[in-house]
Amino acid sequence: MPDFATYPSLAGRTVLLTGGASGIGAEIVRAFAGQGSKIGFIDFDAERSEALVAELTEKGATVAYASADVRDIEALKGAVSALAEKNGPATVLVNNAARDDRHGWETVTPEYYDERIATNLRHMFFATQAVAPGMIAAGGGSIINMGSNSWWESTGGMPAYTTAKSAVHGMTRSFARDLGPHRIRVNTLVPGWIMTERQKELWATPEALEKHRDRQCLKDLIDPVYVARMVLFLASDDSAMCTANNYMVEAGSI
Repeated sequence: MPDFATYPSLAGRTVLLTGGASGIGAEIVRAFAGQGSKIGFIDFDAERSEALVAELTEKGATVAYASADVRDIEALKGAVSALAEKNGPATVLVNNAARDDRHGWETVTPEYYDERIATNLRHMFFATQAVAPGMIAAGGGSIINMGSNSWWESTGGMPAYTTAKSAVHGMTRSFARDLGPHRIRVNTLVPGWIMTERQKELWATPEALEKHRDRQCLKDLIDPVYVARMVLFLASDDSAMCTANNYMVEAGSI
């Protein structure tokens, strides 16, 4: 594992993340804990959330979680408020929660389509709306929206998901313009195929991995830690002049 950087500006900074109990989200929580940030995350998996909090608290980290289904906007807002009471208002927001469930275009119903949008896009808007006033009062902040390179690659088999993820980019750029005068930066992080346990269990067959390696300029499989490291950079003062843009972590996938 590389000898990663420490960002002094992240020490003591209050961070809010959605979808933090497992996968990429859990790696991001660990990364902020390692920087000395005060990290709060939202998830509906109580067992994994409590295990992660216990793991990091034992190491001296300041970490808390609030239970909510991000598809329920009122519950999401309540979780944001609960974590702000514990850690203070967030000046970093990582809109991470998502699910890339596969589905054929032929069977998508209006109800399923709406659920995919709620799972992969809508909560990002309302989480931003909930934290922005606190960032404005603090004099600035960083919002990181998790995109996906799946639509860049014209990936099939999940059109409602790729529709939602492509829309993240427009939302990012609009919020960057509206919040920029308050020194709030808004960026999209674009992961490639990241080797989380979920991906390994469901879709990372030897054949699929070999095909995907052929599309990457770098042939290594991508560990979630590399997404977390880009999040840290975008949250830190080192990226103070970075906004309204896409930051790819996909090994040059084409």
